[in-house]
Parts: sequence; structure tokens; C-alpha cells
Amino acid sequence: MEASNPFSLGDKKIFVTGSSAGIGKEIARSCSLMDASVILSGRDEGRLQETLGQLKQNAGNNFIKADLKDDADLDYIVENLPVLNGLILNAGMVKTVPAAYIKRSDLEEVFDVNFTSSVILVQKLLSKKKIAKGGSICFISSVAANYVNLGNSIYSASKGAVNSFTKALALELSSKNIRVNAILPGFIQTGILSNSKIDEDQIKEHKKKYPLGFGRPEDIANAAVFLMSDASQWMTGSLMTVDGGYSIK
Repeated sequence: MEASNPFSLGDKKIFVTGSSAGIGKEIARSCSLMDASVILSGRDEGRLQETLGQLKQNAGNNFIKADLKDDADLDYIVENLPVLNGLILNAGMVKTVPAAYIKRSDLEEVFDVNFTSSVILVQKLLSKKKIAKGGSICFISSVAANYVNLGNSIYSASKGAVNSFTKALALELSSKNIRVNAILPGFIQTGILSNSKIDEDQIKEHKKKYPLGFGRPEDIANAAVFLMSDASQWMTGSLMTVDGGYSIK
């Protein structure tokens, strides 16, 4: 008799927000390679089409173009999703503002993208019973919730909120056998660097803080696959740090 593979995502339907580029795109690809049906979400239809074309062929693969900050778009997402076995909340943004210059609009923008929109999406999915018993929810948070940098107070606070909500939601949903965890990545090399004002010397200096060097999107995607799989069925309320040793140095 052939042994089952607890890491397989076969027969699972998984929805990934912010999946048109970077970490979200790699999470979607990795879940697909493990035989999941993957539904993508993002604001750029062209990039969503590109990501969809890179997934392992599966009749259940699809995408929903939407802005998570728009309540009407959130309702549209929920209406068009099947009952999910997995939900990965990856959409996020970074905005550097020194505390003395923070405006209410800055707080609202960062928290809406990094925290509030994901919470409201989860609420809507639960109210419509769109997350199956035995399902798994994964937030993509950040080590920045615990290890702060100058000017990143709003971002760090938003990720701290994600971490607290992860634990509270895990407790609430345990009776439904729905698991809730978060991944806390360190610095991941994505295309964001090419559009930033960070120079090469700053990058080299920051890299010294990482015993294993900077991470790749695949490093976070592999952790997400684990949390979506039955291999993590006794794991909930956990904040999984994946940071190349940054937090121990």
C-alpha cells in the first residue's frame, strides 16, 4: 500500500492575495506544484494572467482582479470563490515615515492594506461559510513586528496587529478545526529593490545582519505550503519566523 504524502496539496482549493508578483506569486506557484487548485488575486490583470500561466495546469486555477481596500471588491471576491481549504493573506505595503511626520492618512493607508482589508475578507468568508472545516489560514506578517527600523513604526505596528489577530482568530476557529498561523519573513530579495532608493552599500551593510544571507521568495513559499498541508494539522496560533537567523544575531 502506497503511503500518503502529508505535504501534498492535491484536492485543496487555495486562495492567495497579492499573488501577481514577489512572494505572493511564488507562493501561488509552489502551491500549484504541490497539486493545489490556486485562485489568485491582485489589482493588475496583466500580471495575474502572467502568474496564472506559470501555474501547473489545473482546471481549478483562476484569478480574481480586485482591490482589497474596496468593500465592493471584497464582496465580489467572496461571491466568486469556491469553498476554500486554504487562504493565504499576502497583500501588503511598506511606507517609511518618521513618527514626527505621521499623518492620519498614512496610518489609514498602511493599516488598511496590511491589516484591515485582510480581517474584513476573513470575516466575509467565514460569514458565507467559504472556509472548509479542516482548512488553514495563513497571514504573511514580518519580523519587523518585533525588530524595528528607523521610520518603519507604522509598518511594524500593522504587522504587530496581524500577529495578535492571528492568535486570537486561531483560538476562535479551533472549534471548527480551522487552523490559523502567520509567517514572519525577514528580508526577501524581490523586484522591490530595483525600484527603491536603497543603494548598494546600504544593502551590503544590512545583509551582514543575516547569518544565512537574504532570503528568496521560495523560502517563504515553502513555509506556506507546509502550513497549507496536512503535515501542519496540529499547528495553530503560531508565528513562524523565517529570517535566515536575523532574529538571533
